[in-house]
Amino acid sequence: MPQKPSKSPAGKGPRTPAAKPARVAAKRPKAALKAASKATFKTISKATSKANQSVSQERIVRALETIAAHLSAQGKPAVERESFKPADAFVWHPDGRLAAVPRVSRVELFLLKGVDRMRDILMENTERFANGLPANNALLWGARGMGKSSLVKAAHASINTERKPADRLKLIEIHREDIESLPALMEQLRASSFRFIVFCDDLSFDGNDASYKSLKAVLEGGIEGRPENVILYATSNRRHLLAREMIENERSTAINPGEAVEEKVSLSDRFGLWLGFHRCSQDEYLAMVRGYCSHFGVKVDDDALEREALEWSTTRGSRSGRVAWQFVQELAGRLGVKLTAT
Repeated sequence: MPQKPSKSPAGKGPRTPAAKPARVAAKRPKAALKAASKATFKTISKATSKANQSVSQERIVRALETIAAHLSAQGKPAVERESFKPADAFVWHPDGRLAAVPRVSRVELFLLKGVDRMRDILMENTERFANGLPANNALLWGARGMGKSSLVKAAHASINTERKPADRLKLIEIHREDIESLPALMEQLRASSFRFIVFCDDLSFDGNDASYKSLKAVLEGGIEGRPENVILYATSNRRHLLAREMIENERSTAINPGEAVEEKVSLSDRFGLWLGFHRCSQDEYLAMVRGYCSHFGVKVDDDALEREALEWSTTRGSRSGRVAWQFVQELAGRLGVKLTAT
């Protein structure tokens, strides 16, 4: 019996098997794009995860090193008085070691020009402390090369000039990167009968650095607080010890901008004495140059000295005590003069 042809809807021809594959083909680019997006997302996620893991590992290592330093310091007996007799200056190492500095790199106090007011204030504060009277921690901030660290070292040496060995101040330098071990240093110094200036040069904090909290606890706020026989002097180019862009970033991203910045900015507030250093004038700069030349016996005609000194500062793009000293070194070397006091 002959088979009947299949019926198809009116006006439509028989279905072609190519319609479905066409739709599938149309979906393939979207599927490929989706797969590529997933692959890219996975790659970025892995990279981010590795970066975060690296940062976390670095923080963990730093924290473990700090803990080890604390444990090492706690496991050692208190530093005996005899340990401080060999020298007036020491460098602190986070493993609990105080390395004596037989000869401190410094300049004489009278050679520091253009900082008379800051010099007198710091000297008075240091002398009060050396005599066992109340004194403030000091933050010396401002223009670079204007003698901030030189003033601290010169003040320390000047105070010790006429003191007996048993009454001499001790200067201990702690490096910026070792600031987390400051509590361990305080623990060692607390039991000594000597009086100490703990000095940190170029102190500042960046990014997510949380080591400033150790300094805050020592300055004020901790249960034990700062030992009575210790005072802290720090120098910085920044008044608030952190970059301005950090402060602005904290303000722009925090729910409460005031509270976000307060914790870090309050660090500088815990220094009772702020001494600001500003760029020197041309006359002050020339006075520095003449003072160095006179002290070290570098003899040059005054007009030629002034002309060369100004030319030197112009090529450096600034005038400061550091630039003046660098010029005198260049001049003395050219004339064959050794820089030893006359």
